[in-house]
Order: sequence, then structure tokens, then C-alpha cells
Amino acid sequence: MNRISLLAMLLLALVQGCASRGFPEIAESGVDPQAEALLLRSAERHGLAAWQKVQDVSVAYSGEWGWLVPRLQPELIDAGYRQKSEERLILGKDWLLGQQHQGPQGSKQVVRAAESVSVAYNGEPSADRTAAAAAALVADGYRLFLSGPFYFLGGNAVLALAGSETVDGRLCDRIVAVRRPGLGLSAEDRFMLWLDRTDGRLRRVRFTLEGLASTQGAVAEVDFVGHRQIDGVLWPVRFIERLKKPIPDLHVHDWQLVGLDLNRGLSPSEIGATGFSGKAAAPAQPLP
Repeated sequence: MNRISLLAMLLLALVQGCASRGFPEIAESGVDPQAEALLLRSAERHGLAAWQKVQDVSVAYSGEWGWLVPRLQPELIDAGYRQKSEERLILGKDWLLGQQHQGPQGSKQVVRAAESVSVAYNGEPSADRTAAAAAALVADGYRLFLSGPFYFLGGNAVLALAGSETVDGRLCDRIVAVRRPGLGLSAEDRFMLWLDRTDGRLRRVRFTLEGLASTQGAVAEVDFVGHRQIDGVLWPVRFIERLKKPIPDLHVHDWQLVGLDLNRGLSPSEIGATGFSGKAAAPAQPLP
């Protein structure tokens, strides 16, 4: 596709999408007790009691990007490096996430904490602020995708009911959450969760992308297609992402959780700016 055709498509999509961000009107503050109860029910169905005993998580992912998205958002996607990854997450108040991405152009190491982010390409630290903002947004998104309803148990400025809708034939209750700060370097992001009315599973999440200049105003959503119960926690194992705005339903990413193990006893010093060491170094245990 040439530049003119791509620009025309984007302008048309922006015109079509400008009327709505894909979220219902809600109060600007406050937590609705009914929405909070639905969220807690979902967390319990996902294994909240077992999750609270998890200290660290080691995971591996592999996936494929939609053909157009790397052209629309090259900074965020970084497809030359982000084809598969090994990731290490230390949970708790002082959480820390390390991502070791691999792709045709080599390796990309990201270390993300609540107040900081670092990026290194092929072992060389990067001072590029845009790369750092994109990495922070991606890292926070993947922490959300992995932890599902647990991610929303604290820190919501707003939690509200938003009606119901079916996802793949499953009736779901929807709730909207507003979080401040949001994903990455964003001051605020908005989320909508689809919670299965029968089994409580989080089936879909929609979210804004305000943490990067080139994605401000965009809305995306991820479907959680499959789950596996491991050590008492219901883990998502396949994720399908699509754009809702500016190009409605554009396929973004299809990826899978291919490795997972828990409680290695990781320390922050093992999640280094240019690589993993010690207990963090070994690959995540492959899923059978």
C-alpha cells in the first residue's frame, strides 16, 4: 500500500471514529458497589486466593502481528524486535517487570517499574524518549493482560456498570474503570471489562492508549480466547488484539502464552537493564 492510499484510509477512519471513543458516559469519580462486587467475583473465579500467594511469574510469549499495524504504529509495535519474548514479573507494592524481546533485528530488553523504564537494543542502552514511552506502554499492557481482573482490584479512580453484551455467545456484564495514572506514561486511561455472567471470566478488555504521543485518541481491545488453570490461578493463554479507533476492528496482534512458572524467588538485581541473570536467566517452563 502506498503512502497516499494509507493516508486516505486513516483520514476516513478518523472521520468515522471521531464521534465516539467506544465507552459509555459515566460519572467522573467514584466506585459503584455493584461494579466492585462483579469485579471481585471475577477475581475470585480467576483464583484470587492462589494469586495472592504468587511472588513472581516467569512467562514466555510468541505471536504474529497484523500486516498493516507495524506501518501505522512502528514505534509502539517495534516489529523488528517484538516477535517473541521472555518476561519476568515480581509482584507486590514494589513490582518490577522485565521483558526480553526477540525478532529479526535482534534483542530488546525492557525493565519497567512504577516510576521508571529502561530500554536496551542488542545490549546497548537507549536514550530515545519515544522508545522509552512506547516500552512503558507495552510493559504495562502486558502486565494487565497477564493479571486480568487482579489488575483492577486497586487504584481505580472510577468503577461503574456499563450494561451487558455477548462475547462469542457468552453473556457478559460490562464495567468501566478509569485509572490515574494510566498505562505507561499516561496520566489517565479508560478501560471496559467484559465479565462472563456465568463463570466470571474476563473475556475482553477495551482500553485507551494515551501514554504515547502517536497513539493518543486510539482505542484497542483484547479478547482472552483460552485459559489454563495452573497452581490455582486461571491464566489466559491466547490473546487477540484489534484496534477500535481510529480503524474499527483492524487486526493488531495474535499471541500465545507458551511458557509459565511461578515463585522462583526472583530478586530485582536479576532483572537487569541489558539481560536476565541468576534465577531469572532460565527460560520459562514450556506449557504442556
